Amino acid sequence: MPEKSKRISFPKEVREYVFQRDNHQCQSCGKTTKLSIDHIIPLATGGSNDISNLQTLCGSCNSQKKHYFDSRFDRRFS
Repeated sequence: MPEKSKRISFPKEVREYVFQRDNHQCQSCGKTTKLSIDHIIPLATGGSNDISNLQTLCGSCNSQKKHYFDSRFDRRFS
């Protein structure tokens, strides 16, 4: 079983890159305020800290996501 990735504090440069890549908008609802960096695939379910697994979400969408996993990002390994 692969080792779970540890939660880290993202460097300022990584945060700015993700915000800029995502046009400073929540990737769920489009809001432009109270933004944060979120793991698309949560660390607890095998996600990584890789920049490709990060997205910009507003606080509201991020808190709702705790109860919802977008199946488009479900990874199956054999």
